[in-house]
Amino acid sequence: MSYKKVLVTGAAGFIGFYLSKALVAKGVEVVGIDNINDYYDVGLKYARLKELGIDREAAGQWKQEALSATSPLFKFVRMNLEDREALPQLFENERFDAVVNLAAQAGVRYSLENPMAYVDSNVVGFVNILECCRHHAIGHLVYASSSSVYGENGKVPFSEDDRVDYPVSLYAATKKANELMAHTYSHLYKIPTSGLRFFTVYGPWGRPDMAPILFASAITEDRPIKVFNNGEMSRDFTYIDDIVQGIIITLDNPPVKEKEQPLFQVFNIGNGSPVSLMEFIETLEQHLGKVAEKNMMGMQPGDVPRTWADTAHLNALGYKSTTSIQEGVAEFVEWYRGYNKL
Repeated sequence: MSYKKVLVTGAAGFIGFYLSKALVAKGVEVVGIDNINDYYDVGLKYARLKELGIDREAAGQWKQEALSATSPLFKFVRMNLEDREALPQLFENERFDAVVNLAAQAGVRYSLENPMAYVDSNVVGFVNILECCRHHAIGHLVYASSSSVYGENGKVPFSEDDRVDYPVSLYAATKKANELMAHTYSHLYKIPTSGLRFFTVYGPWGRPDMAPILFASAITEDRPIKVFNNGEMSRDFTYIDDIVQGIIITLDNPPVKEKEQPLFQVFNIGNGSPVSLMEFIETLEQHLGKVAEKNMMGMQPGDVPRTWADTAHLNALGYKSTTSIQEGVAEFVEWYRGYNKL
């Protein structure tokens, strides 16, 4: 481990929260930033930060450093990635060894309604990150890409060697753009960059706009759930602990120079074992002790029928996804009941 201080963007988000906690536990100094936007319930974002020792009042102040009450290794700043003055100043003050960029406007369906939010955060914000890495000698940039870059890829499992030229949502297009821009900066400025194509991440503290919480809340409140593509869907559901393990392995293994190739790499990070949507719903029903009323619906624009990760490249570095859907859903339901005091 060649890094002592890491910037984690999106630290109030699902994956950023878990990664910050894991790095601090390893003795790494972490500075977390997040704009705490209202794409989903900000109460959940503040609750995650509270778990990291940052109280809501301190976290809510723009561009003010908030120190963790539980660890001297963590601090938080509310900030936009697009802020071309504040972000470079933060890099200047903190002197990071590495950056993990997890901040992004997420969600495939939301991109149909609010395209500019994706351009601002995922394109403009990412270029700002790249420029800061360029001017402050960052040793390694790890950033979130997405399995959505594969679009309606007919070949399974999806491999990093497959073509990703046909995104079917603006969200996917912005993630493909991130990979292209990272490649350019690796080529021009010798910045080591690693992109992670996340496959459906779930677990405690997850995003409320994703299937586990949407389904769990509807089932517990006797509301019908929307089952898209009439249930003919499958996803490579990947438990959050496995995802964090993969991010840290990637952080520990920056790309190495090979002939004229830039210091650039991309990995799939998933479970490598897709689960049908109906099996996922059945597992959730089993752990909630309640059967869902199902509204069978057509395919949503921008969605894809299946995802399946070939994780061989990341496995070669020591990654292994070990959490079964039964174990993961059980952990999620236990947290969900406690968080919602059910």
